[in-house]
Amino acid sequence: MIRLRLFGRCRIYHDPVTPVIKAPAEIGWEAWFRSIDLVTPKPMKGRELLMHTRGWWTVEPSDVAVVVEAHGRLVVGGRGELMVEFSDQETVDALSSALFERFGSQVLLSP
Repeated sequence: MIRLRLFGRCRIYHDPVTPVIKAPAEIGWEAWFRSIDLVTPKPMKGRELLMHTRGWWTVEPSDVAVVVEAHGRLVVGGRGELMVEFSDQETVDALSSALFERFGSQVLLSP
């Protein structure tokens, strides 16, 4: 298994950026007539994290997802980073080519 980070060009500064989860999302509850102390942590999935790049990257994240998911699997790494998981190096090379063909230098893979 090979995992590489997925970067996109920043819409403003044009340098490669990637989303990173800094703290897990927590879902709480409020009621009209009582207090609810329940807080549920919600882990984020790779595709969901990618969708948060809308407005940050120069390309549409749903278009990126279609290309990436044809070759690998979007995952969240151990430190909250957006990654693509591959079965072998041939698949890595195929995705790199497909990303360049579709987006030029706007979407990049990095160790």
